[in-house]
Amino acid sequence: MTTIALFGAGGKMGYRLSTNFRGSPYTIRHVEISESGKERLKSGLGIDTVDVDEALKGSDVVVLAVPDTHIGKVAASIESKLAAGTMVVVLDAAAPFAGHLPKRPDLTYFVTHPCHPPIFNDETDMAAKKDFFGGVKAKQHFVSALMQGPEEDYAKGEEIARIIWAPVMRSHRVTVEQMALLEPGLSETVCASLLVVMKEAVDEVVARGVDRQAALDFLLGHMNVLGAVIFGETKGVFSDACNKAIEFGKPVLMREDWKRVFEPEEIAASIQRIT
Repeated sequence: MTTIALFGAGGKMGYRLSTNFRGSPYTIRHVEISESGKERLKSGLGIDTVDVDEALKGSDVVVLAVPDTHIGKVAASIESKLAAGTMVVVLDAAAPFAGHLPKRPDLTYFVTHPCHPPIFNDETDMAAKKDFFGGVKAKQHFVSALMQGPEEDYAKGEEIARIIWAPVMRSHRVTVEQMALLEPGLSETVCASLLVVMKEAVDEVVARGVDRQAALDFLLGHMNVLGAVIFGETKGVFSDACNKAIEFGKPVLMREDWKRVFEPEEIAASIQRIT
């Protein structure tokens, strides 16, 4: 039976993983340094933690469910205790992309990250509809990369990822570099920034006299239908007026060279800032 040492088991992400690993075909050893995290595991899931040495002894896989800024420090602190062939699973591409993992060619590095539940979905249960992050009730897709290690380790890592992010739909294989394009590039630098702009636009029309609830209802409804057309979820075309608004609005809102955010040096600089 595969044994997994789960670091950060009582943290925000680690607790989610600890929950999903219950009933899995793995032996899980939970590592948590904070007293609040230990208490959360004990009171919420009935799980006792173990120290680092006990967790790592004979473990086949180490999952680092810790913040990006701590990945390098935690990985360095346990490097000498990892046997050759151990798989290290990281839940975000930032630290691996930035080179914060130990230079150990005898280890397997597997990186996986959720896509989160899609806006367009088939959920009918209200609890699933309200599970915006995923990993609890709502189905989601996920991406994974085998950064280094034997090819057969990809299937091993993907099997673990399916439990981590459950319930899941599609699994996508990418490279670490491609994952960095997706996040922070696509999801944060582009998507999150534009969503913040939309929120600021709501604030602006409210300041100009529109009722806030009316503005929110109008924007979120239009995000739904416009998004469905733009991303091919439904057949349809925009009106001439809408197309004209896009033609004149996009240059006002976006710099001509905005796609430079996906250039390697820009992705690297973005990741450097968050790690």
